[in-house]
Amino acid sequence: MQVCKRALLLALVGLSACRTIPLSADPFVTNGEHASPPRYFDVEWWQPLVKGGLLEYLPSETASPAVDPDTERVLVCTRDGIVRSLSPLDGKVEWELKVGPRCFAGASIHDGVALIPAGDQLMAVRSRTGEKLWSYGAGEELVTVPLLVGDQILVASQSDTVFSVDRATGKWKWQYRRDSPNGFTVRGASSPVVVKDTVYVGFADGYLVALGLNDGVQRWERNLSATGGQQFLDADTTPIVVEQTGRVFAASYKDGIYALRTGSGELDWETVRGGVSSLIDNGEVMYASGDGTISAIHSLTGRVLWTLDLTGGKKTGLQLINQGTTGRPPLLLKGLIAVPTAASLVFVDPAQGKARLSWNPGKGVTATPTRFGQRLYVLSNLGTVFALKLRGGGG
Repeated sequence: MQVCKRALLLALVGLSACRTIPLSADPFVTNGEHASPPRYFDVEWWQPLVKGGLLEYLPSETASPAVDPDTERVLVCTRDGIVRSLSPLDGKVEWELKVGPRCFAGASIHDGVALIPAGDQLMAVRSRTGEKLWSYGAGEELVTVPLLVGDQILVASQSDTVFSVDRATGKWKWQYRRDSPNGFTVRGASSPVVVKDTVYVGFADGYLVALGLNDGVQRWERNLSATGGQQFLDADTTPIVVEQTGRVFAASYKDGIYALRTGSGELDWETVRGGVSSLIDNGEVMYASGDGTISAIHSLTGRVLWTLDLTGGKKTGLQLINQGTTGRPPLLLKGLIAVPTAASLVFVDPAQGKARLSWNPGKGVTATPTRFGQRLYVLSNLGTVFALKLRGGGG
């Protein structure tokens, strides 16, 4: 298999009390093959998909791979605007389809149909053949993985609109839109979360909103950027809803994490912690990432349990971009957290907040990896897909 100037950083990170790690080393390969860290995973195969442009300075792949649960085929939409279906056996491209300039978010696959947010179009495609079934023209760039709920599909745009379309036909059902703030915003959007008949979703103006699932009518709203201003108010984290306690957790990039009552938006607690762009749930502990760090937060009180610096201690200008800027949301594995950064994929001990390994498959990782069974599929920023067989381990 032909591989682009490819590389791996297989540097085990020291297990001392130090909470910063260097992520700047160039990746490498040994004898033309990607070696595997002995404790955590084996690289089963890799498939380069995109040829880098001559003037491309910082390539970025933001769409997570999707796996067809029926066939285990891997669907990947890359920055060249092409969706490809890969064999789970060896990564061979089985079909490809040009869908637009690029995909910001990955597909979701249900009953043999892939739902693909391609530019300003939502497409339904047969996952086995690539046959196009229908498309819905949103007129706005779609930037979240489509969420299937009953007979409708929910997807959010970069322009602060949530769209609902019919699963069978792709016809519009309803939409909810908020005015974008005047100042700078963070690239991306909150993915809608549905519990029973309520949709929870955040917006760039710093508000978390609860909507009716059937009609998109607002039930309540809560400002998560209460200190005001115009810059980076975004509530782009995908909300965490815990039915047992009746709480919804979300964060604004400017002001921090909020615990709210699901029925009313009433505040339980908040943390003064800016720079949060994603939250993931692990029972009594949440993990918050963004702005070059990842932290563990106690869900009942908001207390910070630990924080790990991913920038190597360099947090200004291009150093932050090149060293350890966190990409899309981390992924909680068995005993480890896989954190995408601009320099590498970092595996973190969730109990102690220590980095166990940093692995660079080529210009770092922006897209959240996708787990299916004992495999982890990783799309590098150079446009190469890796199939990793997980071994377990970690804290």
